[in-house]
Amino acid sequence: MKMPIVKIQMLSGRTKAQKEKLMEAIFKAFKENDIPREWVSIVISDEPEENWAIQGELLSKKIAREKK
Repeated sequence: MKMPIVKIQMLSGRTKAQKEKLMEAIFKAFKENDIPREWVSIVISDEPEENWAIQGELLSKKIAREKK
């Protein structure tokens, strides 16, 4: 059996508790599909806003502009 690996990339700023809640929801979804949590690996990558671009614009600039 191949072991699922879930990779999540998201912006930095979420707490450990928020990440744990997200991971538990993912484990639950796999369990509901008869895949035990022992087979599932989850990797979360936190990315700062300045490392992310949308429509050719750094997200950090977009967020700063929208806060004004």
